[in-house]
Amino acid sequence: MNNSRDLWCVVFCLTCVGIAFPTLARPADFRLGVVNPIKVLEAAPQADDARKRLEREFQPRDKTIVARQKKVKGLEDKLAKDGPGMGETERRTLERNIINEKRELKRDQDEFREDFTVRRNEEFGKIQRQVVETIQAFAKEEGFDIIVGEGVVYANDKVDVTAKVVERLKRGGKPK
Repeated sequence: MNNSRDLWCVVFCLTCVGIAFPTLARPADFRLGVVNPIKVLEAAPQADDARKRLEREFQPRDKTIVARQKKVKGLEDKLAKDGPGMGETERRTLERNIINEKRELKRDQDEFREDFTVRRNEEFGKIQRQVVETIQAFAKEEGFDIIVGEGVVYANDKVDVTAKVVERLKRGGKPK
């Protein structure tokens, strides 16, 4: 299920089954659990590890961009300070250099942002798959019939298994 519309469809169908066939849908006949996926991703150590990996991977490029920003700022300051006293040719050359540096800087920043987004999506896609697999394994081992996530407006603490899923992720997805 990829969106809340699918989830509501499942909930609606389960409700209809419960109304039409009350003997099939007694609370004692099935276990329902709720997981808050946002809390899981925030608390999962795998997410923190991914953030640190991304920071290490992109830090050198970020430093390069910051250095280029300082260079452009220095050229602009020089133009503002010395521009009035420069010859026409020298001033225009400096203005062209500033324009070219800004253009290259913008291109590098855009490329950096795109590369970072792709890598972040790769890293967090892996984590999301691991979270889903962990929830599925947890549900099977604990005897849950259904565990819902997104689109839940309210869940009683008795059915909220978020903390248990996070604890399991901290053990690498393995049961106790």
